Formats: sequence, structure tokens, C-alpha cells
Amino acid sequence: MSERPRIDVLVIGAGPAGLTAAHTLMRRGRRVTVLEMDDQVGGLARTVTYKGFRFDIGGHRFFTRVAALRQMWHDMLGPDLLTRPRLSRIFYNGHYFSYPLRPLNALRGLGIVNAVRVVGSYAWSRVRPIPHEASFEDWVCNRFGRRLFEVFFKTYTEKVWGMPCTEIGAQWAAQRIQSLSLWTAVTDMLFKRFRRKGSAPVKSLIEEFEYPRFGPGMMWEAFQQRLEEGGQDVLLGATLCDLSHDGHRVQEVTYRHRDETVTVPVDAVLSTMPLRALIESLSPPAPEAVRHAAARLQYRAFITVALIIDVADIFADNWIYVHDPSVKLGRIQNFKNWSPEMVPDAGKTCLGLEYFCAEGDALWQMSDDDLIALGRRELEVLGLARADTVSDGAVVRMPHAYPVYSTDYEEAVAVIRDHLSTLVNLQVAGRNGMHKYNNQDHSMATAMMAAENLLGGITDPWRINADDQYHEAGSGDLRHVIADLDALARTQPLVPMPLPTSDATRSC
Repeated sequence: MSERPRIDVLVIGAGPAGLTAAHTLMRRGRRVTVLEMDDQVGGLARTVTYKGFRFDIGGHRFFTRVAALRQMWHDMLGPDLLTRPRLSRIFYNGHYFSYPLRPLNALRGLGIVNAVRVVGSYAWSRVRPIPHEASFEDWVCNRFGRRLFEVFFKTYTEKVWGMPCTEIGAQWAAQRIQSLSLWTAVTDMLFKRFRRKGSAPVKSLIEEFEYPRFGPGMMWEAFQQRLEEGGQDVLLGATLCDLSHDGHRVQEVTYRHRDETVTVPVDAVLSTMPLRALIESLSPPAPEAVRHAAARLQYRAFITVALIIDVADIFADNWIYVHDPSVKLGRIQNFKNWSPEMVPDAGKTCLGLEYFCAEGDALWQMSDDDLIALGRRELEVLGLARADTVSDGAVVRMPHAYPVYSTDYEEAVAVIRDHLSTLVNLQVAGRNGMHKYNNQDHSMATAMMAAENLLGGITDPWRINADDQYHEAGSGDLRHVIADLDALARTQPLVPMPLPTSDATRSC
């Protein structure tokens, strides 16, 4: 074990939230050390390269209503941040449904009988709504009707989360599906030409987004490069062991890096690691009630099976949601349609097949070869590609990919938040760091606010995404949050720097 000079600010995790926090702190004159347990920055938003084919761990579009974040993205990548059209569909019962909804397409897919049942079910939900929305199922049924819930939401959602929709919290639905309802989806489609100039569409229905030329990892590698050129330390392959505290402040951190255990004093800590793991790292341990609350927090794992197919064009979508229960597959990304430069050969296609699972379950333990074979079979079942056109594949497993939003998770998080508030030099940010649903831009916004708190500010990162309307227009009592972040960008301008080379992208 060795001892090093005191760390000014320790940032745990080099995903979007951690890198944004580190960059904000550096820009304000603080010395930062970033710990990342993986061998590449970006977390779930990294880009993996296999034989010249680039693919995401899930698709990561760049869309925000926070001007400070949008400016930051453009300052980082400039013209390499492309504007891309959005096209996504739902696969159900052998049919592909356009999303956003198109009435004729939906009618053909559902058939007259089912379409009538959907409309009748929706009308009934208007007359007799569920009075207390405790679960995801309650929330969706109230806004879409039970029949559409069963067709378009139930199977896919239960694939993702591995639990019945009755056990998933309604708050997650409010944040994930936002202000969308059957009525708003249809009216947005029918009347978008007549939408008041300057008004914003529902975020679930945006028609274009920005995307880095070589995938989202390009953005986070640019952050890493800027930090390192600014003299900050980004330690890859570094695992946190414990955070020592006196009940009021974190005093020391111990971590493992390159087969060396390091203990060093620290002035402040900003964590984006899973909230449960953060509690487990505290020394002395948190009170039993807090540890019990942390143990209740669950996480969903994620497997990407990237298949290289000897076909130039398979489908035009960016991604397809697979609601059909006949396959284990949950979602398909077509990375060539995110950016043509994700694929080195225009005559081939790289599809990312996404499987949601629990660490240690049968799917997680399947060999790479078996997972690739499974993906080939399921593509053929869906009618997307013949198995014999798949020439190669790669597999990436992602533990702790998604915090699980069970009906009681908010209660557990509240107990943990109350305890962490006693450590005045510790802040948390990001999706895993706060165990709350955050899109990429929301994670970055919480990180900027948490960093400001370590600099003496008084902000509440937990309010980001607490108001459903934040997704759509930044309205309500969150307007001042967006204004503060935008003001920060104006007063602390970013300086463009050289872009990272594609050689920095990770290979399997």
C-alpha cells in the first residue's frame, strides 16, 4: 500500500455525469482525479470497436433543452456532431408499427377488431381512470387504455425490467413516457403542421437528434482528452475500495489501480457510481437502516450482441423496439443509420441486438458464441435477416446498466439521501449515482449542479427530472435550474481543443 498527496476533488466514474462534473470543476480551477473501473471512458455511453465496426452499448442520442449542455457538446466536437433524422418502430405480432403513431399503419397492423378495442379501452380509461396510480401499469392504462398497454407496453417493459408492470413505480412511467398519451401522440401526428411556431413537440416524439460521427464514445473521449490536457488525472482500471469518514466529512479514499492499493486524503468527493455500492464503500459502515435501504436497490444488466451482416441495407430505422414475446430480444439498433461512418464497409450492416437480464442468470452466463447464435436465430424469426447472412459478431456485457424503479425504490432512496446529507463534502450525480431515471442530458445537468455545490453553491440536483415537464420544455419550477446552467456556460466559456483520434476507441 502506498500513500499519495491529497486529492482536491475525487470524481468516481467516467461516464457522462462523472466527466461533466470533472470538466466543470476543472473549469472553475479545482484539481480533479477521476476513477473509472473500466478500461475506457463513457460508461454505458461508450463506443466499442470490433474489426472496424463501431457500436453503442444502447443507442445514445444527443438531445437537450439546456443550452449550456448543447453548447458544450458543440464545443467538444464541432462539425463532427451530426444532425440525424429519427426513425423508430415497434415490432408486435408479426407487424411493424411506426412510432410516432400513424393511424393507417396502426390500423393495418392491429386490424379493425383490435383497433376498435383499443379505442373503446381508451374511452373507458377516460370515464373510469384508476384513482391511485401506484404502478407503471396504472399510469399507462390511465393514459392509453388497457388494451394498448397490453399490446405496446407490457411485454417490452417486462423484458427490460424482469418484473411485472404492477411492481414498477408509476414515477418511472411519468418520467420515461413523459407527457405522452394516446391523444397527444395522435394529435401531434395529425396537426404538427399547424403547431404554433416556436412551441416544442413532446420529447418522446422528436424527429431528429444530434449524434457524434464515430459514436457517443467520441464525445467522452474528447472530455477525457480535455481533462488530461488540463493536467487532471483520469485513472482507468481503478476500483474504489472505501471512503473513510468521520460522520461529517469524507477524509480519505482507498482505491486499487494497476495492482496497487492507494490510500490518500481527499477534500471532496463527487460520486456517480451505483448508489448501493457507494453506501457499501463507506467506512465506518452506514447505520443498519441505511444499509438495508441500499440492499433493496436493484439493477438490471444488459447485453449487446453486435452482428455483422453481409447486406448493405436491412431497414431504415435507427432502432426497433421488439414487443413480441416469441423472442428474448428487446431492442435492435442499426448503427449505420445513426452515422454511416459507424460501418467501415458500405456493403455491410452492423446491428446491435439488446438483451436485458440479471447478472448471473441464464442469459448472462451464456457463452459469446451461444449469444451470437441466439441473435442470428431471432433475427430470422423476426424476418429481418437470414441467419446465413450474418458473417461475424461480438458481445459486450454491461452490469448495473439500469437502476430498477420498483414501487418502493423512492422510499429506499430517501433514506439513503438523508444519510448522505450528513457528509458535507460528498455529492452524487447521474443515473446510477442517484438511482433515478435520467437521460444523458439530465445526468450531465445533475453533475454540473453537484459540482457547483462542491464549489460553495446551493442547488438541488435531485430536482432535475422530478417535474415531468422538464423533459418537454423545462417549464414549471425548473426554469431557474436551466437558466442557471445556461448562465454558467456564458460566464465560463469553453475553449475548443483538438479532437481525439479514432484510434482511442476500444477494441474487443
